Amino acid sequence: MVRLLFLIPLLLCFAWYIFLTSRGFPIRQGKQGFIYILVFSAVIAAFYTLMWWLTNL
Repeated sequence: MVRLLFLIPLLLCFAWYIFLTSRGFPIRQGKQGFIYILVFSAVIAAFYTLMWWLTNL
């Protein structure tokens, strides 16, 4: 399951892209949403990395 965590930001970014294009917004206008998705995914990855490191001690 952990090896599939890279799919979270990919799927969220793809969904955000589909949402923007379906509403007629340019990608440039939705840049902040992509940044939020990547930061959120980095926090999740950091949490899982920390938990993995703590449980392997």
